[in-house]
Amino acid sequence: MKRYRIAVDIGGTFVDAIAFDRVTGKVHLEKASTTPARPSVGVLDALGKLGADLADADVFVHGTTLGVNAILERKGATTGIITNEGFRDIFEIGRADVPTTQIYDFQYKKPLPLVRRRHTAGVPARVDVRGGEVVPLDEEALIRGARRLIEAEGVQSLAVCLLHSYKNPTHERRIAQILRQNYPEITVSVSSDITREYREYERTSTTVLEAYIRPIFEAYVEELEHALKDRGFSNSFLIMRSSGGAMTADTAKMTPIHTILSGPAGGIVGAAYLARTLTKDRLLSLDFGGTSLDACVIEKGYPTVMHEARLEHHPALLPIFDIRCIGAGGGSIAWMEEGLLKVGPQSAGADPGPIAYERGGQEPTTTDSALVLGFLDPHNFLKGSMVLNVEASRRGIQERIAAPLDIDVIQAAAGIFDVMIAKTVGAIREITVERGNDPGEFSLLAFGGAGPMLAPLLAREMGIPEVIVPRVPGAFSAWGMLMSDLATDFARTDVRVLEETDVSQLEKLFLDLEDQARESLKRQNVPESDWLLLRSLDLRYLGQEHALEVSVEGMPPAEDIRRQFEDLHQSRYGHSTSDLVQIVTLRVRGIGVMDKPALPMLPSEGSPADNARIGSRQAYCFASRSLVPFDVYTRDLMTPGCEIEGPAIVDEGTSTTVLYSDQSLRVDQYGQLIIRRKG
Repeated sequence: MKRYRIAVDIGGTFVDAIAFDRVTGKVHLEKASTTPARPSVGVLDALGKLGADLADADVFVHGTTLGVNAILERKGATTGIITNEGFRDIFEIGRADVPTTQIYDFQYKKPLPLVRRRHTAGVPARVDVRGGEVVPLDEEALIRGARRLIEAEGVQSLAVCLLHSYKNPTHERRIAQILRQNYPEITVSVSSDITREYREYERTSTTVLEAYIRPIFEAYVEELEHALKDRGFSNSFLIMRSSGGAMTADTAKMTPIHTILSGPAGGIVGAAYLARTLTKDRLLSLDFGGTSLDACVIEKGYPTVMHEARLEHHPALLPIFDIRCIGAGGGSIAWMEEGLLKVGPQSAGADPGPIAYERGGQEPTTTDSALVLGFLDPHNFLKGSMVLNVEASRRGIQERIAAPLDIDVIQAAAGIFDVMIAKTVGAIREITVERGNDPGEFSLLAFGGAGPMLAPLLAREMGIPEVIVPRVPGAFSAWGMLMSDLATDFARTDVRVLEETDVSQLEKLFLDLEDQARESLKRQNVPESDWLLLRSLDLRYLGQEHALEVSVEGMPPAEDIRRQFEDLHQSRYGHSTSDLVQIVTLRVRGIGVMDKPALPMLPSEGSPADNARIGSRQAYCFASRSLVPFDVYTRDLMTPGCEIEGPAIVDEGTSTTVLYSDQSLRVDQYGQLIIRRKG
């Protein structure tokens, strides 16, 4: 058995690398700066600092935002579309709607599409809604269209999406075969290989997004594969999926769309694992990194999964955790607009970074504010590997924020935190209060480099009774990746009325999806003894637009399925009706269960808190709105049972926990920090 399991997560500012040592049971963490121009360089830098022997590692799990960044920054491949003749404009027309955030903006202009109209070719071919062929595929017209797109227009990647191919993919598969035979250098993405769900625009958008990122994703993964091999790694290279679970690198290269939010997914997997371990039925995860904040609700140990994501204004039909993401993090830039203080969504990122990094950044950020408020030690940032310039941060905030507002620099820095917290409260209300949940019934799990610093303040604002700071919070998403199983998802739209359906017909459809899941797990070298297949149905009342996902074990009677749906509908929306229930989509998730490192309980040594105290410094207390002395502790010396009173700062090199004068902290049996309001 190999000694190490390694995970690496690329964030907007830092790359987190974590190694679990099976021999000692310890977890080792290192960070390196993200390198946007060549992401693999940052990964290899972090691995180099980690020092673990890659030849002695059995699993390397990777989470990356490469795909989503390429979409948001519009740095993907030149992409073309092959579709039915007469339907060239499906992708450009979309739903012809205006985003809700711009609904009252009369100057709103829809962003330019990722695919230019001249890069779309319509080909004579048609199947009907039941999958029957109406117009045969004109292969000569296909070749003419492909020649124009590739040879004349310089298209590098093609998305193939035809009407009703979710019912009958024969034409799409033949098109892909012809394209690959004639133009092997071009990547081809086929809608029916990605999802067998209805709604032509959403399916086209999903296929376009995959085609747009596939060439750069393939190149990146192959470059990283070679680099790992050169360093002695020869075992399982896995990449996280956006809905949790992992897949082999070879599978990810074929369907990179499933990796678009793979970084945040690791944190959600880890949070769900902790929720089950700690028996926390209601947990809010808060991942505060360098460029963004991701929040997710975890109930009874499991997060909610959606089956449609939205990237910029593009929908994508893929399973994904129900995460609320806002542009708020340690690198978020504070700026003025018409006399008002704003924070984010622009981020200084890793390059140039906050002013304090002295890499050319001129705009004050949340990190600069934390430094001025005394929360960060300028000489012990990232375990002392980087020295921060507090005076430069102070000058930047004074010039850009304090002077325009005619306030002192401490008030300006505190105001930056106030705005950041207000934005965060809004994101969390969306997934709690607006769904009928009381935040006061949840525990708040804080991770990411800035999470432990901001979560205690957020808990004060929202009346959340408990904050949990896990071990190695700065690399918790990477740690969560080590808790992942290998997973694969298959779905098929088959609209029919539940009460009028013979469930044996559903059984046949499920068996077909399960066969696909088994084949995928087999290709990824998962032993059959570790297979787990889960079934679910998307259901809605007849006449509704949106559906709810209901788990089905085996093939229960229709009345049992209806009862489950009604219970879920009552829980989610507060009512149920006697209307007929409609089946929309059948889903199967195949899971390859993997060994996971256990969360070890630590011996209670009863060490007094004073043993961990390393000094004190002036910092800003939001409870009293003033600078006061804060005791400073090092987390490495805090053992289970240790208790401290605020105001206090707990420093662990890669992350800083701040508790205020009305809060207290104790260390639980797993070494986690539990923060509660006094009394």
